[in-house]
Amino acid sequence: MLQINGIHSYYGDSHVLHGVSLDVKPGTVTSVLGRNGAGKTTTVLSIMGHLKPRSGEVIYEGRRITGLPPHRISRLGLGFVPQERGVFPSLSVEENLTVAARPGRTGDWTLSRIYELFPRLGERRKNRGFQLSGGEQQMVSIARALMLNPSTIILDEPSEGLALMIVNEIVEIMRQMKRAGMALLLIEQNLNAALELADIHYVLSKGQVCFVGTSETLRGNENVLSEHLSV
Repeated sequence: MLQINGIHSYYGDSHVLHGVSLDVKPGTVTSVLGRNGAGKTTTVLSIMGHLKPRSGEVIYEGRRITGLPPHRISRLGLGFVPQERGVFPSLSVEENLTVAARPGRTGDWTLSRIYELFPRLGERRKNRGFQLSGGEQQMVSIARALMLNPSTIILDEPSEGLALMIVNEIVEIMRQMKRAGMALLLIEQNLNAALELADIHYVLSKGQVCFVGTSETLRGNENVLSEHLSV
């Protein structure tokens, strides 16, 4: 569904990503793990067109999307849940969702199905964005990405700043998305959530991939856990 092949990304003269490659397969959850400053968010920005890699390529559903502007990448069906959530504070929950629906692209994700997956949002559909808790705003952000009816969604730190109970709820929602056949690229610092959910893990350190493997392999790799993922 999504391939990143050897991308090198810079901020000005600062070389941040050094040949990062990863592969997101249909119906799977792929995680990108690493400490702050490892290059996780830069990887997302490079995929979504907010930062153009100087070399390498990003391929989505067989099409090269490297350097396309974000709105064109979104229209191709690549969903994005940003770290800052980006909920419109003056719009209701339902308005936040309907404004994201893409004309001409149909699929299974309708408002009624969204409310089945997120019953809490159905109960609060008339509430404004500023009236929602952090967990509810995260649900709106995920649901809004689903309204595009994408085949793949990138989630940037979806558990950040949330209580454990809400994190567990978000993980279960992502598990249901996976069962529905979607591919998820999960950018996380919450190692436990990633180990529980993802099929394959990429660990970044100083802008490079230093580990690729399954949850079982990662759990057994004390060197990677201590050197690149421990606080």
